[in-house]
Amino acid sequence: WNKFAQRSALPDFDERVGLSGQQLQTLFGWSEAEFLRFTEGSAIRRIGHERWLRNLAVAMGNALRAAQDSGVDAGALQAALLVQSQHPSEVVREHVQWALQQAGVSAAPPRQTAN
Repeated sequence: WNKFAQRSALPDFDERVGLSGQQLQTLFGWSEAEFLRFTEGSAIRRIGHERWLRNLAVAMGNALRAAQDSGVDAGALQAALLVQSQHPSEVVREHVQWALQQAGVSAAPPRQTAN
């Protein structure tokens, strides 16, 4: 059980510089190079930049849905999502669209890729 867990003395479990205390919109704005630099040596790096953005879009959508009760800066989250609304990855675009819908905001529909 986690309630009985002790803090590890191993350095691999220490907070990572660049990750701790960051706002969602800041993490969402990382380029692939920044993602690779700040997650070096961390298991989170295995998911890759695209899935990192997808996961953050979901977290941002959840935060937007709860924004009225939580004091979240909805404007900053929406602005960050809108910047990525035309991301080259369809997966990222779809999740950005979903996140914006949680706040009642609509971005341009996801663009279709040629097959």
